[in-house]
Parts: sequence; structure tokens; C-alpha cells
Amino acid sequence: MSLTNRVSEEEVHNIFSRVAPKYDVMNNIISLGIQKKWRRLFLDTLNPENQNNFLDLCCGTGDSTIDLLKKGDRVVGLDFNEPMLKIAKRKSKEKKLDESIDWVKGNAMDLPFRDDSFDLVTICFGLRNVPDARQVTSEVYRVLKPGGCFAVLEMSQPTNPVIKLGWNLYFKLFPYFAKLTRNKVADYRYLSKTSKNFFSAVQLKELMEEKGFKDVSVTKLTWGVGAIHIGQKK
Repeated sequence: MSLTNRVSEEEVHNIFSRVAPKYDVMNNIISLGIQKKWRRLFLDTLNPENQNNFLDLCCGTGDSTIDLLKKGDRVVGLDFNEPMLKIAKRKSKEKKLDESIDWVKGNAMDLPFRDDSFDLVTICFGLRNVPDARQVTSEVYRVLKPGGCFAVLEMSQPTNPVIKLGWNLYFKLFPYFAKLTRNKVADYRYLSKTSKNFFSAVQLKELMEEKGFKDVSVTKLTWGVGAIHIGQKK
């Protein structure tokens, strides 16, 4: 197996357990609020017709999972980290949505679902943190129904030299923002590294096509710093 993230699953789990209590706050700080705009655009891009069986992978604290209910009646949110899922469950309960969401502790590399189970699978800012994005993409293809869609919102690599220079500088600086919420700088260095080293928009499109997805569309966000990819199972 050719790993796309060489940090051990155990260490990644420990990092997210530590950052979970302040994860939402730090997301807004380090993204300068842009991640909320990206999530809204991502949701607007999804147009599932007569489809109600959705899966949100690496759901974290549940924001994207809860948002998906605007598109359907029921959603499954899956994550391997119990502290993150605990926060997600609390959010859905506070919003009185807990009966519409099934929270599952599981491994995106080995999904605990039957073939052809879902109409739509999404993953927001999680594909770069799994050990092997290729294996996860294969698993998504397996559990999607024919004609179902895989939608990815993820960090990307800007190609403009000026933007890339500023982007590289920012990723060196933002781990120190962790001090604002008394988080460990080292944990956010990890998050910085996975963001900076993930696939380009072109590479992720090629990966999805390699795994069988067709009509893969790419929408670049904020000068190519992020991207939305959507592909359909044949």
C-alpha cells in the first residue's frame, strides 16, 4: 500500500482527540472564516435528485453531516475518533436532529457498509488525513449505488507563483495560532503539513477517475487554495 499520509493512525487519532474541544473555534481562526464560505458553496453544489441515503465520511464534529440534512431525510456520519463524534452527537441533539442522523464510529479505509448502499458520499477536509486516500476512494466507489456521487471538499495546491508564496508562508505561521486556544503547536504543525502536502486538484481528479468515477468536475476555491471535486459512479 502506497500511503498518502505517513503519520500513524494512532498518532492521528491522538492529535484529533487533543484538538477536538477547540476544533471548531480553531477552524475559523486558521481559515480566517473562509472554511464556512467553502462549506456553504460545497452544499450548494450538491443537487441529489430523488436521493435520500447519504454518507458523510471523516465527519469530525458533525457540521457537514448536519448540513447534509438540508438535501435529504437521513444521513450517516462516520468518523474514527470518539471525542470528535461526541461533539457531533451533542450538536445534533441540541438541534433536535439526532433521530435523523446515524453516528458511526468506523474506519474510512474499511467501511462497515454493504456494496451499493448510498446515493451520495461526501468528505470535507478529511481525505488528506487518512493513511491512503486511494483506498478510501475505492471504498467509496464500492458503497455507492450506480449513478451515485462522491463529493470532496479539501485543501489544494495553488499554482499562481505569488499566491503559492503567500500560501507557503501562511502554513508556516498558522500552527502558532494554537496558542490562542491553549492547543499544542505540534498538533497544528501536523494539520499544516497534511494541508500543504495533499494532492493538487489535477492529481485528485486523476485519482477519482482511476478508481472508476466519471464526469469528475473540479471547482477551485480562493485562488486554488481549496477545491471541490464531484464524480459519479458508472
